[in-house]
Amino acid sequence: MRDLEPLHGYQEVKPMVFAGVFPREGSDFKELREAMEKLKLNDAALSYEAERSDALGFGFRCGFLGLLHLEVFQERLRREYDLDLIVTVPSVAYQVLRNDGEELIVRTPQRLPDPTEINLIREPWVKLDIITPKPYIGNIMQVSQEKRGIYKNTEYISADGDEARVVLHYEMPMSSILTDFYDRIKSVSSGYASLNYEFFDYRQADVVKMDIMVAEEMVESLSTIVYRDDAFRQGKEIVKILKDTLPKQMFVLKLQASVGAKVIAAERISAMRKDVTAKLYGGDVSRKRKLLEKQKKGKKKMMAAGKGSVEIPPETFVKILKRQ
Repeated sequence: MRDLEPLHGYQEVKPMVFAGVFPREGSDFKELREAMEKLKLNDAALSYEAERSDALGFGFRCGFLGLLHLEVFQERLRREYDLDLIVTVPSVAYQVLRNDGEELIVRTPQRLPDPTEINLIREPWVKLDIITPKPYIGNIMQVSQEKRGIYKNTEYISADGDEARVVLHYEMPMSSILTDFYDRIKSVSSGYASLNYEFFDYRQADVVKMDIMVAEEMVESLSTIVYRDDAFRQGKEIVKILKDTLPKQMFVLKLQASVGAKVIAAERISAMRKDVTAKLYGGDVSRKRKLLEKQKKGKKKMMAAGKGSVEIPPETFVKILKRQ
């Protein structure tokens, strides 16, 4: 039998959106691995590799074609395999140089050393090529600038006029293209633009770890590494999404985003209130006040006992990824 040579030019599909996928119960990791192996058989665009988080245990770092692909993937695992998942905001591999000269590779926010021990942090950059019809150049350049892209040059690859197609060459931090960049490019170009990227360098970055607290308990799966000058905006957006999506509890929920010991954004979800005065049909108003005061004291006790017992729905994580 003759040896067959593959045709040149074919490459693996490059993922455009990344996310960490972990089972809510650590004992379900084996079932999650088997389910993903089966999904891979009829979803060639899915890519994944094993990952371990100090807070969430064993899971996978997954790559998708877009946020819709991620939502379909998550829904299939829930419906077809009855798996309860935690989807985390992805992070790139940062090079961290400590004050003592030691160099670390940090892939999760939990492993980032204390700020007093860090000399500098470098982040990966990519060369980015965006192919688009000429009328959408302005919109795409605006999105790329918002994502800290550095414009290099424009290359025309077809005829002049509105039908012309161009390639915009950019240099951009890898962290900027991990979540919603591809979807935004598709949106502003009416679906006509496409892109390709490749890693090429590490550069110094001013980044910090941002923690999210729900009911005064840190949610490790929502911790992220963000740019220092963008931490306030991102923290405010995340706590607003949590306020809109988390169900009410029998006690007041405090939602906070913090950098170190400093709270940079906060919201509150009011407690559910049972109508304890419904059974009253008359009499002195002091009876109503006594019941309301009794309810108020009970809520204080429930709040003290209920901290950290809030479960975050899986769809909340996807909404945080899509927040822009």
